[in-house]
Amino acid sequence: MTSKHEPVWYAPIPSENVVVLPVYNHPGRRRRYCNLSPCLYTTATIILFSLLIYLIYPSDPTLQLSRIRLNHIKVNSSPKPTLDLSFSLTIKVYNRDFFSLDYDSLLVSVGYRGRELGLVRSEGGKVRARGSSYVDATLVLDGLEVIHDVIYLIEDLSKGIIPFDTVTQVKGDLGVLFFEIPIKARVSCEVYVNTNNQTVVRQDCYPE
Repeated sequence: MTSKHEPVWYAPIPSENVVVLPVYNHPGRRRRYCNLSPCLYTTATIILFSLLIYLIYPSDPTLQLSRIRLNHIKVNSSPKPTLDLSFSLTIKVYNRDFFSLDYDSLLVSVGYRGRELGLVRSEGGKVRARGSSYVDATLVLDGLEVIHDVIYLIEDLSKGIIPFDTVTQVKGDLGVLFFEIPIKARVSCEVYVNTNNQTVVRQDCYPE
């Protein structure tokens, strides 16, 4: 039995080797960081290129029947059914592009029940970029034979309303830099004329 003051011997603690391993990132989970300057440059280039395409890409002009007035209408029954008709029209040509528009002519035709009665052609002109131009045209038809549509005409006369069809079209060139790009536009309208007071009571227009 050991005494109270006898020293106690302990076995030495074995030394351990500590190995520090580098951080390993899996290839599929590697984070990719984008330098701020190249990313901003790429985004700005894409935006500027899209804006340039939007500005240069040509668009057809917009046509609108701004005003139509019935000057005269008369139905002749002898010796055969004929129609005397006169219209005054004002067409608005709007150039949506950022380049000027030169149009050769403006063509307006008037029909009844799907059959063309006559047409009028106006002179050409120029519309500035993002601007509008108003063109006046007058269509006069005298002694127009309507024997093929006499039944419909009598029916419409009894109602006091005659429907007419108008088609307006324009053709021209759009000057883009050093190029001339051909463009065209067309709009159709249904015009309802009151035969009693010779006024236009309604018109429905739609582009084609």
